[in-house]
Amino acid sequence: MTSQKPSGNSQGSTSKAKAEAVDLTGCHPGVVQVVRDLFEQCAPPPDLSVWEWADEYRYLSKEDSAEPGKWDTSRFEPQRGIMAAMNDPDVRDIVCKKGAQVGWTAICANVIGYFAHYDPCPMIMMQPSLKAAEEYCKDRLAPTIEETPAMLDRFIEAKGRDGGSTIRHKRFPGGYIVVIGANSPADQRSRPARIVIEDETDVYPADSGGHGDPQAKLRKRQTTFWNAKTLRGSTPVFKGGPSSRDFERSDKRLFFAKCPHKSCGHHQTIRWEQVKFDRDEDKQLIRESVHYQCEKCGELWDDADREAAGNSGEWRATAPFRGVAGFHLSQLYSPWVALWEVVQEFLDAGSDPQLLKPWVNEVLGEGWEDLGERVAGDRLANRAENYGPHDLPDRVHVATAGVDVQDDRLEIHVIAWGDGDEAWPAFYDVIDGDPAESEVWDELDRRLRMVMRTESGRPVRIRATCIDTGGHHTDRVHTFCKGKLKRKIFAIQGKDGPRPIWPMRASKSRKTKSPLRIIGVDTAKDAVYGRLRIEVPDDGTPKPGAIHFPLHEVAEETG
Repeated sequence: MTSQKPSGNSQGSTSKAKAEAVDLTGCHPGVVQVVRDLFEQCAPPPDLSVWEWADEYRYLSKEDSAEPGKWDTSRFEPQRGIMAAMNDPDVRDIVCKKGAQVGWTAICANVIGYFAHYDPCPMIMMQPSLKAAEEYCKDRLAPTIEETPAMLDRFIEAKGRDGGSTIRHKRFPGGYIVVIGANSPADQRSRPARIVIEDETDVYPADSGGHGDPQAKLRKRQTTFWNAKTLRGSTPVFKGGPSSRDFERSDKRLFFAKCPHKSCGHHQTIRWEQVKFDRDEDKQLIRESVHYQCEKCGELWDDADREAAGNSGEWRATAPFRGVAGFHLSQLYSPWVALWEVVQEFLDAGSDPQLLKPWVNEVLGEGWEDLGERVAGDRLANRAENYGPHDLPDRVHVATAGVDVQDDRLEIHVIAWGDGDEAWPAFYDVIDGDPAESEVWDELDRRLRMVMRTESGRPVRIRATCIDTGGHHTDRVHTFCKGKLKRKIFAIQGKDGPRPIWPMRASKSRKTKSPLRIIGVDTAKDAVYGRLRIEVPDDGTPKPGAIHFPLHEVAEETG
């Protein structure tokens, strides 16, 4: 690896050669020098793509890479196609659904460096939050600028001329790069940008401070630029999330690696199904057994073969092109992760959804699907226990209620709770009637005041209630909830995507201006389905997180 760093202002030898071609015979040496200087000043820069610029000028810092020094795109070939799409005039949007450790952060830095040094223009990068934006600028962007002379020269020049740079807003001649948070609506509407980079879109808030979708707002910043481009990438969180939706509307490019064995040479996508490994008698992974098996010739690849296969592969579109170039890249391609580490992480996760989910996200580059939906109904029915609202187990302490509002009824589900979130669904009931009528809500209020009891006769009351506003009769729900904060009766609305089950603070309903709790339904379902797998001991031993089932409700469902 060379330690000689090229100047960020070098123009190459093209302009010098053109100056030499001019016949300056007999001219004064001073005139000759002026002509040469003029050619150097006026000559256009060489025609470089993003990846060519990176190979020429980019340096990796110790903070940015385990392999600091001169950038080399051939180190991981799949990066080339993603960067090349930034220079394709037919491509408007580039989307990347990715695993971890595939060089995404470095690609973003290359794009910033290219447009700051070679094709200056205004740029915006959006991180999931203001905190993440500041951390990116300090930990990633600043070291990149310091280590890459071509970028450092430009940013120093801007600082020396008129200043104006801050941690998140850095100027250079001809443009700027500002790094904003998806949770800051003021930043999203404050300035225009030709280039937009959206990082980790799957953890963006669906509604930025009550001002709508942050991605939609950011797109409006590009309307004045005919040559605008957006680079968007994320490790997926849930199936059907933002990165998955973006990829589905693209031409769905997959990277086809070439089998390194000369007798084969078959191109194929690298898939988890082809990873082979063995375990010893104690069910411990045998590292030496981990290989990737070619889907055609059956030969086993080690990590060196896997890297060679990736670096001799190519991107292929699997759907029609409509202006959006889409790339899916899993960690299985990464030369920076040993295959045995991937397998070990998978084995450590086992069937625990809280461990398996990040493995699916970060290794496979796929969104998590609620596998709990496949829990067999007959197995759950066999777990039914003989209890009801008036003979709850003595381990029960409190109860909560959930109310669903339909056009002709209210549906109530009450759950009793013990230590460690051990749960006993206590009863399900229906209040028939039009929710527009006050009598229906009076009856709900009466039932929410009911007193249940444990086996020993101890009273159990409903301590909190959530009422869904996602359907009809939203005004009636807010009217009922008004003034009942001490009883912890809340109006709620479910939202998809990565968000907490229960928000730290209430939002305001746009229609009624009343407090509204936005519930993370995907996160809630993930938690519930995971708990359905927790086996309940037959001897009545407490089991934190377990969900019990009353015999009478199971009988109604199955009979």
